[in-house]
Amino acid sequence: MKLYVARSAEEWNRLTAQIVREVIEAKPDAVLGLATGNTPIGMYKELVRMYKAGEIDFSRVRTFNLDEYLGIDPGHPASFISFMKQHLFDHVNIDPDRMHIPKANPDDPEAEAAAYRELLRTYGPCDLQVLGIGTNGHIGFNEPGTSFDSVTSVVELHESTRKANAPAFGGDPANVPARAITVGISEIMTAKKILLLATGAGKADIMKAALEGEVTEQVPASVLQRHDDVVVVCDEAAASRLELPRSER
Repeated sequence: MKLYVARSAEEWNRLTAQIVREVIEAKPDAVLGLATGNTPIGMYKELVRMYKAGEIDFSRVRTFNLDEYLGIDPGHPASFISFMKQHLFDHVNIDPDRMHIPKANPDDPEAEAAAYRELLRTYGPCDLQVLGIGTNGHIGFNEPGTSFDSVTSVVELHESTRKANAPAFGGDPANVPARAITVGISEIMTAKKILLLATGAGKADIMKAALEGEVTEQVPASVLQRHDDVVVVCDEAAASRLELPRSER
């Protein structure tokens, strides 16, 4: 596991985007697992800048998003497909047929989860999986207590997760969908490389528990200690409790 600690937002954006760029340069048809939320926005902004500067080509890349809310209109500004379009997809030369994300309002959510699971088996494993981490240790929407053997499925969101995501829904946790489809932990762990992102003092305790504590299903992200190639990029606040040696780029 390598830990990089950025001293500024600009450095954080550059570090994270450069890791993605290197994967695509090494394999132009790379399969990327992507994440949503506030944390990766700066990375996506820098990737868009790189594309507009002619420094990166997404034309052969295939992407799989980790998750999507259920029971929400795809056009809702808080849907993850809307997020991805706003921050990345609408600004780079990625083929829409090579962008994959679970449907937000399928007729049969269980069938949608099974179909997405099959897509991952067909085109995966991911060459790079980008992850955020919840304050309760979730990766994707794999909440505490999720089996490390879990696969893409319909899940119930914890109250803490709905509260954390409430700002995108007018500030009321009751407005946050109660269910989602998420890629499972076992599928996340098949990725050849994992990029874990964290910023802010609110993530310091969970980063300590996940990366240096007991490997336990009560802290889903702790499973990353068992992966052979994990790169962690934090700001100083999120890394403040970590004892891992810091790397330089």
